[in-house]
Amino acid sequence: MTQAITVPRLHADTAWRDAARGLLIAGVPPEQVTWGDDTTPKGLFDDDRPVPPSGQITVPRSFISLANTVVWHSDPERFARLYALLWRLQKEPWLMTDRGDAAVAKLRTMEKNVRRCQHKMKAFVRFREIGKPTDNRRSFAAWFEPTHHTVEPTATFFQKRFGDMDWRIITPDVSVFCEAGDLRFELDHPTPDLPDDAAEDLWITYFENIFNPARLKVQAMQSEMPKKYWKNMPEAASIPKLIAEAPARARAMAEAAPTLAPAFAANAQAQQAQNISVWDGPADALPAAIKGCTRCPLHVSATQAVPGEGPTDAALMIVGEQPGDQEDLKGRPFVGPAGQVFDQAAQHVGLDRRSAYITNAVKHFKFKPKGRRRIHQRPNVSEIDHCKWWLDAELAQIKPKLVIAMGATAALALTGRSDGIGQRRGRIERGIDGTLVLITYHPSFVLRTPDQGAQDAAMAHLQADLAMAVAYTRDAVAARSNVGEVSQ
Repeated sequence: MTQAITVPRLHADTAWRDAARGLLIAGVPPEQVTWGDDTTPKGLFDDDRPVPPSGQITVPRSFISLANTVVWHSDPERFARLYALLWRLQKEPWLMTDRGDAAVAKLRTMEKNVRRCQHKMKAFVRFREIGKPTDNRRSFAAWFEPTHHTVEPTATFFQKRFGDMDWRIITPDVSVFCEAGDLRFELDHPTPDLPDDAAEDLWITYFENIFNPARLKVQAMQSEMPKKYWKNMPEAASIPKLIAEAPARARAMAEAAPTLAPAFAANAQAQQAQNISVWDGPADALPAAIKGCTRCPLHVSATQAVPGEGPTDAALMIVGEQPGDQEDLKGRPFVGPAGQVFDQAAQHVGLDRRSAYITNAVKHFKFKPKGRRRIHQRPNVSEIDHCKWWLDAELAQIKPKLVIAMGATAALALTGRSDGIGQRRGRIERGIDGTLVLITYHPSFVLRTPDQGAQDAAMAHLQADLAMAVAYTRDAVAARSNVGEVSQ
């Protein structure tokens, strides 16, 4: 004997929940249950006597939320699918987090469809006034054809939004009436004969005037506003005309667009040019030019600007953040504590720093005095932008095969992003100017890591990244040499 369960179209969520609880407590497996609503014909051997929902069962909260949504789906198998999953959850409570389970995936898709239908109902219901001017409360009505049974779960949205008026939403299935703030539902209400609404002309005029022909994407529009809803939306009658006229209107808008005033455009271009390096002096004059830099306020407090050093034809360029206390005093990059960590990591992987061009994204030391000490301060975006003028000049002269960006400041200057160094390290990215950039930790990060295990791990990552850079540049140089031999 098969247990037949009828879930009414009204209050289906609570009815299904009570029935499912009773079946589960009674130990009735899914294959012995047939589900339907009050429109489903009974089978010859169906036992439609209800199972009393006595006792308690435990289910994940995520399933309750899922079931309370899926019950409103139009799929006639929705109740059976939910009960089958509920049955499995008693022995496999982790199922709700299993993204690979086909049954869970199917119900999640159904849940998404119901929520999408609710959204469409909120967006595309169009009311017309049906009351009389002498009535105490204004009254409105709308005809809507939802894809799923979403009238009941969505009714409270309209109840809260239109609490000062009476309204009704009629559908081919379940209709909702709100009178004096109270909701009631009816089944199979006849299609209403709604009167014309004078406000619709104003709404259509507004809709046509906010339509932007230059941003028209027909497929995207139809995805968000499916054609099945158009027949009940007064503004939809204007859509074909608006689409047809869009190209001509877009051209007219472009022709009528204002142009920048010459003075404003010149100022904007001059300001932009200040942040793009156009330094084209001889290679041996670049360090002296950097030492004389006054492009940002950092030069006021620092001892000196610290230019990069190394071969001007180096295949590898290494960029740090800024000079530290020792670098500021000696005028050379990476000679302080962080430089010692770098030298140790470089020696471990066979990188001779004399073969690489080593520099910093910011050329002056930024610090905060504290007694006799100068405490390092991280440069801000403005300071990085001002100093990028010199970094671009170095890149243009050296033309490296690969650049190592050590730390967030160097990554920002070279790639435009400073986030996620831990996730990006060890990867080669394309820089702003097209140069290949390998992201890694700054040696000072290794120094600041208090835990010895974490410090060893950070040092290992830095060494691995330097080893990758050595291998990459060695292969690039070898490839260039082979090309030269072939051409000879």
